[in-house]
Amino acid sequence: MIKVSVYYPHGENKKFDMNYYVTRHIPMVVAKLGAALKKVEVDEGIGGGAPGSPPPFVGAGHLYFESVEAFQNAFGPHGKEIMADVPNYTDITPVIQISAIR
Repeated sequence: MIKVSVYYPHGENKKFDMNYYVTRHIPMVVAKLGAALKKVEVDEGIGGGAPGSPPPFVGAGHLYFESVEAFQNAFGPHGKEIMADVPNYTDITPVIQISAIR
């Protein structure tokens, strides 16, 4: 199994609408990716390692698939539409990581 993580780094004067992300963007992604998507998790950053410090990431989405190929086949046909929605909730450039689940 693999996990595709989309991280949104914290930054001064950056916008991230968590409500839109959770109630509009993620449900749209789930609908587009269909049965290939096995599980979804959303993180909301609330703090860094030091007391009172900001989180390194304001949010993250984690999408689970059986394989990289399953992700690519599901995302490919819908990638432009999914990415076109990003400006509706953030002006942060996301950082994407694909990880093997062990």
